[in-house]
Amino acid sequence: MITVRYFAGARAAAGVAEESLPAGITIADIGEGRGERLRKVLLSASFLVNGLAWHDRAAPLPAGATVDVLPPFAGG
Repeated sequence: MITVRYFAGARAAAGVAEESLPAGITIADIGEGRGERLRKVLLSASFLVNGLAWHDRAAPLPAGATVDVLPPFAGG
């Protein structure tokens, strides 16, 4: 399993702050079947896997990983 943590707008779009998903899925798989709102947020989000930037949306996520979903933030 992996833990996916949603922040800010991603949390609102997902409807949960955190969830467990099967290991081996990809970043692209996270929003499958979860609605258009979450899909749009995921298209523009950044991802950290175990605290490190993860750019390959097609690479399988390792078992036990924590994935942080970070939508674009406004401010300055």
